[in-house]
Amino acid sequence: MKKILNFLFLILIVIFFLKTYQYYSSKNNIEARNYNRTNINEIIDKKIINIPVLENDTENVIEFNDGFSTEIENEKSRKFWNLLNFK
Repeated sequence: MKKILNFLFLILIVIFFLKTYQYYSSKNNIEARNYNRTNINEIIDKKIINIPVLENDTENVIEFNDGFSTEIENEKSRKFWNLLNFK
């Protein structure tokens, strides 16, 4: 029974690879691929026409928070930063 299942799986795998090869080597697929490769600029231009342009609505959205710099000034100095000082 195990040999029969292995044989069936082998046949399915071979059929899968043969069908895949048959599809990618078909005349229709080769012609479509060559058309797309030669006319890629025209295809992109056709797709770009329908892209909407969005308005810029990001003015005065980000506020600078300077509380972080004052928080550091009030803390004790860290000894690690003293290692970086050159004497």
